[in-house]
Amino acid sequence: MITIKKIKSIVLFILGSIFLVIGIIGTVIPLLPGGPFYLLAAFCFAKSSKRIDAWFKSTPVYERYVEAFLQKRGMKRKEKIRINLIADFFIVISIIYVDILLVKILLVLLALYKHYYFIKKIKTIG
Repeated sequence: MITIKKIKSIVLFILGSIFLVIGIIGTVIPLLPGGPFYLLAAFCFAKSSKRIDAWFKSTPVYERYVEAFLQKRGMKRKEKIRINLIADFFIVISIIYVDILLVKILLVLLALYKHYYFIKKIKTIG
């Protein structure tokens, strides 16, 4: 019998794997930010199982991207700008194609909060 805890663990593992793949693609393709996806993968793996969490923390990807962010508590200016530009591109595309005014307003508010968070809350290093 499968329990809810087991289903949650499987879903988190699948999400972590997806985020890990997107992060790796983002490392190779300069337009896609890899760092945030590695952080999401780390979160999902940590919540899915202790064994998977230990495995992910032993990988070079974790050491280079996640641990560096957690230790320094910041991001490079170039990475912050790249992440914001990509996110803004998709938000603008969404605003153009969505016909619901409330959704457009929420997207604008999301973009404004994102900029506030990146400028005021995430320390710029290097």
